[in-house]
This record gives sequence, C-alpha cells and structure tokens, in this order.
Amino acid sequence: MKISIAAALGLLAVAVSTAEAVKVNPLPAPVTITWGKTGPIKVANNFKIVGPKHDILSKAYARTAALIKEERWVPQTWEQPAGEFPPFPILSKRGDDDDEDTLEASSNGGKHKTINTFTVHVTDLKVDLQMSVDESYTLDVTAAGEGVIRAKTTWGALHALNTLTQLIIDDGKHGLQIEEPVHIEDAPKYTHRGVMLDTARNYFPVKALLKQIDALSWAKLNVFHWHITDTQSWPLEIKKYPQMLKDAYSAREIYTQRDVAAVIKYGRERGVRVIPEIDMPGHSASGWIQVDKKAVTCADSWWDNDGWTHHSAVQPNPGQLDISYEGTYKLIKDVYTEAANLFKDNVFHVGSDELMTYCFNYSESAMDWFKQRPGSTYPDFAQYYLDKALPIYMDKPERRLMMWEDIVLSHDMPAKNVPKDIIMQTWNNGVSNIKKLAQQGYDIVVSSADFFYLDCGNGGYVTNDPRYNVNEPPVLPKAVKDAMDANPSPYSATTINYLGMGASWCAPYKTWQRIYSYDFTQGLTPEEAKHVLGGEAALWSEQTDETVVESKIWPRAAALSELLWSGNRNAEGYKRATELSARISDYRERMVARGHGAHPLMPKYCLQHPHHCDLHRNQTAWGK
Repeated sequence: MKISIAAALGLLAVAVSTAEAVKVNPLPAPVTITWGKTGPIKVANNFKIVGPKHDILSKAYARTAALIKEERWVPQTWEQPAGEFPPFPILSKRGDDDDEDTLEASSNGGKHKTINTFTVHVTDLKVDLQMSVDESYTLDVTAAGEGVIRAKTTWGALHALNTLTQLIIDDGKHGLQIEEPVHIEDAPKYTHRGVMLDTARNYFPVKALLKQIDALSWAKLNVFHWHITDTQSWPLEIKKYPQMLKDAYSAREIYTQRDVAAVIKYGRERGVRVIPEIDMPGHSASGWIQVDKKAVTCADSWWDNDGWTHHSAVQPNPGQLDISYEGTYKLIKDVYTEAANLFKDNVFHVGSDELMTYCFNYSESAMDWFKQRPGSTYPDFAQYYLDKALPIYMDKPERRLMMWEDIVLSHDMPAKNVPKDIIMQTWNNGVSNIKKLAQQGYDIVVSSADFFYLDCGNGGYVTNDPRYNVNEPPVLPKAVKDAMDANPSPYSATTINYLGMGASWCAPYKTWQRIYSYDFTQGLTPEEAKHVLGGEAALWSEQTDETVVESKIWPRAAALSELLWSGNRNAEGYKRATELSARISDYRERMVARGHGAHPLMPKYCLQHPHHCDLHRNQTAWGK
C-alpha cells in the first residue's frame, strides 16, 4: 500500500502523537489523541455497538452505527505540512518533493483483526443532564481489533459515539476502516457550550429546531438556548391564558406544550440541554397584552420618534412590562410557573436586557411610582422589579436564573443588588464586561457581539431607511483630508454605504476565524476566569427563518465548539486556526452530506490543496 507523504497527518490537539497518512481529523479536536503506526484496522460492515441497556444510550448505539454505515465517509480534506514553493523571483518550475516521495505502510501481515463490536462502559447511568455534568470519555481502538468506549456518565458516552462517527471511514474497497490504532482521552474545557436561537422575530418549525439539535450534538455543543418570545410575537402555548397565542404570527406558527416536550426529549437523547428564555420585563408586548393591557407600557408608541431622542424601543415594535403595576407580577407568576414546569433544565433565562427608560413615560402607574418615592432613580426602579420578581422565579432550590448582563451593567437602568448566583450572559464590550462581571463574583456565559453574534454583517432590515440613498463616497472637510493625507494609516472616512457598517449595528460578519480567535479570559486573574462557564453563539432572527438558518449557524458554530471544548491553541501555545482549516472544512462537507445546508467556507480547490489558500505561509502567523 503506497501512501503519499503529502497526505501525512498534521497537528491535532493539546497532547498528541501522530502517525503518517492518517487523514481523520475529529472536530472538536480531542484534548488528547494518540495514533499508532501499524496500519489500518478493518471494521466489519455489519459491526455493532453494545453497552448498558439504557433508553437513551440504546437509541444512540443504533443511531450511531446506522449513520456510520450509511455515511461511509471519505475525508474531503486533511491536515498536512505547508507546501514548498520557489523563492521569489525565481520563475523556474520546481516539483513538490512530497508528491514524489512515498512511504510503505505496514500491511501487518494480516495480524490486525476486524472489529465486529464496539463496547461502551458507563460508570453511572443515573446522572441527570444538567449544568456541570461530567462529559469526559476515553476511546480506544487496538490493533487486536478491540473498540472500547469508557465514560463516567451517559452524556460522556454520547460524545464518544459522536467522535466514533468521525473515526470510521470508507476503505476504498467497499469496506470500513479506522486508519490506525488510536487512543483518545477527552473532556470539555467549559461546561456551557451552546447556540441561542430567537424564534420570536421569525418562526421556526419544530422540525427545523430538531435539525439544529442534531447539529449541536455532532459538534459536542450541549446547550440549545431557546429565545422563545419577544415583543414581535408570542408563539408559546400557555394553557392558563390561551389568548396569548393571538399574538403568534398565525395559528400554524405556534409551539404547543407537546411540541416543547418533543424538543426537550429530542435534545436529551442527544446530550443537548434546552434552556428556555422568556424575555422580561423588556422586549415584552405580544402575548402579555392579550391578557392584561395594563401590564404592558408604551406598546402603542412610535419606536424611534424619528430622532432617537425619546426612543421607546431599540427596534419595532415597542413594549415592556409595566413593573410598577401590581397586576404585572400576578401575570408573570402565572406565565412563569407554567413555562418553568414545561422545561426540565435547572437553568431558566428571564431576559432582563435593554430596558428603555422612556418607555415608562407612557405609564401613569410608573410616573406615580416615582412621585410617591421622591429622589428615586431608574436603578431603584429596576431593583423594585427584581425584589418582587425573584421570589417568583426562584421556585425550587436547584433553580439557577440566567439574565443578560444589562441588569448589572446597563448605563440607564441597572439594578443595585443583583444576587451573585444569577448567571450573567454578556454581549457588550468584550473582555471588558466579562472582567467587570467576574470581579463582582458573577458566573458568566460569553456571547460577546463582536465575536459570537451570528446575525451581524447582513445589513439593516428596517424599511424606509434613507441612509442607503448615498451615491458617492463621503466628501471630507479639507482640514480632515489634509490631515489624513499627511498621516497615512489603515483608517479612512466611512458612511453607512462606504466601508461602514451597512446599517448592521454589529457589523462586520463574524467569520469562523473571528469566532475561533476570541480569547475571552484574556486579562482575567485565575480566580476571575473560573467564573466563565462557557459561551453561546447568538442568532437573532430578524433576517433568518428556516430557509437560511442552517447556513447562518453552520459551520461557524463548529469553530465555537472547538474553542470551548479544547481551546484555540496547540501544545506550543500558538493559535491553531490554520490547523482548524482542514477540520472545519471537512466537517462542513460532512454536514452537507447529512442534509444540512452549511455555508461554504472556501472554494473546493482549497480543500483539495491544503494550505494553498493560506494568507501567510508562516504557520505561526496567528501568534501565541
């Protein structure tokens, strides 16, 4: 068997030894993967996966084996050393030595045995799928034909099975193989690894949600954060108040409680937690207003006021819960209690972002609240809401609340005393806000918009926007032009249409390299860094529905997966984005083969010629 040296395996994860000619390159990269050097191990076409009898695992054994047998994957790209090219300006053509040299792979004299069965061992089958559950596993494939998975919990075993789907490939002879004996020791760096999907701006059918859960599980992402309601629509069935569904987009665009149970069950069978978000008290109009109009303020206002001087919302349509009105808390209690009973996770997200102080000007009750409390501020008002709402939300001892960071860090309306056991989801100002929250003792989920927002860079969606009506580049004042001419720099004057943000407030588009590059604990002390639970990529759906959701999320979220699972640096401390190129490109091809409309990352030429599309030949250009 002749194998080109150019196809030799490159770097993988934190601790790794490699054998030449191995093309398999699992994503996320395992913490430790060690390949043997004795040649391929045949896997029987009718192999089985066996292990403890368990409702979730038994389904996973069958699902994994069927996927591998159907997929019969042939790697579409692989990692290899960067190629050699003639030095500039020499024009004489030179062959690539790697293409000529070959090495003899061991035929093993037939000593390798065929693997007929992969065996799964789990220490504790009763551990629930909740935050901080042990997700570690080991996976061994030996030259003697043994395939063994060991995990402490069901959830680690599920991750191991997903890794197995990437190890077994087609052997080119109508059979299956694992290229070399392999030993993997693996566990995630962060406990919270997820994607947030907003189903209120646009509706997503249940089948689309289930498809995303499949993709999350394949990438070892373990959280589906379901932002299920917002001002624009209320699609969630609340049986006590069926009239709330009048504010769904249509009778077909709703989630029944049976739908919710199906999504949760589907996620659990794949090791994905479903964390719900009912956004309160901001971003709250639809649904609530159908029950009690007094519970909602500023819903009938103009959202922008054509000057942003007295804006009542950051986008259409306006509406916030009137936190001065006593009836609001009865409504919150009824809705929250029913919703909390639907979802099984011990974390529940209650929003708390982007409260607009001007919105309360439309409420006589709120104005009376301030009159009755001379000297009170909006932070006092926010604290009043928390003091009344928290006893409702903390309905069981094991419950942990999650909120957007605004409740602590908002410039206009932060509360004064937010309990430290509430998990803060940070989206503004990058590491600066992460550090502020960590210094105050909050646990943190990172969703910094500059790195993890997936909807950015697609332009604006609001209509009648004359900012686009610009046909020429901006004319600079002479003094500014003279100063810029005298001091050349990478910076230039911009408008919405010329080198600007294109009316996308969080532009530019966040590429997979941008996501992967984020060192979100930079500058934190070791103690502060312990407060970072993980991260989420967020897809707000103003310009997304089921027709484009897959390409908006995938494969970019796979870069997040590796960042949160085993990190973005190799054993020498260099950022391994170049190494990820092959992993994520092959992963994208695999997703497409599985029926997911993942966005292409590059021309296929780049897949077939690894590192030929690098911006820099220097493989350490990203630095440490």
